[in-house]
Amino acid sequence: MTTVYERAALPRPIPGRRRPRHSPAGPLLALLWAGAAAVVALWWYDTRSVVGLAGWLTDAGRITGLLCGYSCAVLVALMARVPLLERRTGSDRVARWHAMAGRYTVCLLVAHVTLILFGYAAQDGAGIVHETLSVVFDYPDMLKATIGTIVLVAIGITSARAARRRISHEFWYYVHLLTYVAVFLAFFHQLALGSDLVGNSAAQAAWYVLYLGTAALIGWFRLLAPVRLNRRHKLRVESVYREAPGVCSIVVRGERLDELDARPGQFFRWRFLADGMRWTSTPYSLSAPPRPDLMRITVKALGDHSAAVELLRPGTRVWAEGPYGSLTADRSTASKALLIAGGVGITPLRALFETLPGQVTLLYRARTAEDLALGGELEAIARWRGARVLYAVNGADGTRPRFTAESLRETVPDLAEHDVYLCGPPAMAQDLYAALSAAGVPDRRIHHESFEL
Repeated sequence: MTTVYERAALPRPIPGRRRPRHSPAGPLLALLWAGAAAVVALWWYDTRSVVGLAGWLTDAGRITGLLCGYSCAVLVALMARVPLLERRTGSDRVARWHAMAGRYTVCLLVAHVTLILFGYAAQDGAGIVHETLSVVFDYPDMLKATIGTIVLVAIGITSARAARRRISHEFWYYVHLLTYVAVFLAFFHQLALGSDLVGNSAAQAAWYVLYLGTAALIGWFRLLAPVRLNRRHKLRVESVYREAPGVCSIVVRGERLDELDARPGQFFRWRFLADGMRWTSTPYSLSAPPRPDLMRITVKALGDHSAAVELLRPGTRVWAEGPYGSLTADRSTASKALLIAGGVGITPLRALFETLPGQVTLLYRARTAEDLALGGELEAIARWRGARVLYAVNGADGTRPRFTAESLRETVPDLAEHDVYLCGPPAMAQDLYAALSAAGVPDRRIHHESFEL
């Protein structure tokens, strides 16, 4: 089915190849590690000598506490969805950093609590239960810090893979938002009891700058920027239509959408303000180049929320955040490109297929021919720009075609001279990455972004 949206989009001129943008990942990681080194230096400067078991336990508790406090600020900052990171480094990479920071934070937190309590108990010659009750109820700001600690540990437990498989995305998401509350509750005891911060005005000022700066990032990019976007652009559902079994496209109309600077390959987080859907925000890629008044996404029914998208009515209000993602033409380093899509992973690659400059080949993997969503558009784009579209579907007996270094080189003889864009299920992406590396494609030319956020 071809709509007014696609007919208007196809003749758009292909832009010239942009100069590749360098990711700020390296400088940012260096800055974060420098911050951790400064925290260790602060502890080292204030530690004159360590005597006895109580001293060793207490001082180990101090350094783990300082690092945990620093890690809490980093953890929250990585939740801020700062465009420089989300669009240049990649949302999936930032999400992995956040998950890693979360594991470090919980481990440091447990170590800090355990070491401090046993250190204080050894110092006072008291039992661990008595010392714990004394610390929680008698020390300033410790009751709030204890509540924050419990919340952070609970968030860590629900974020473990075994737990994530058993709980809904919505429950996990709203529990995860309690990170802000937990960090806020734990902040004050650091200044009241942290021996490395008490009486050190420079260290206290740096701590305030760290936490207030993090709060400013969250306030702007998670609260004010989305409000401004949606008040200014007034998004509503324009139309919904079926593409393939279990797959539908949603066209969203808005005002001055060109101001968003959304690019083919990027995604937004969409919240449809309809009954039963307004409390869920889900990332969906643009499946066609955005226009000044229209954007389109294509959704596969993989759960209750995505299945309900097909039932949306024209006129339904939409709350969106973005654009996010770095799977764009900015990553291109060569004049030739191979796009490999698996299933609904075709959505960002369909938009790139239309706009990516140079010689482009698209390889589309699906179970059956009926599952090849957007096939008519892909064929039309291929004819218009003189590109190739290749399909890989299961055989009549269910046999799945394998992507190997040899088969990829047969399909694209000069493969090593191509940029390769991947989008599909994680297992498929991992296999393809290995095959492409074996086929001689340099890592810097393999571009992939996971949407399992």
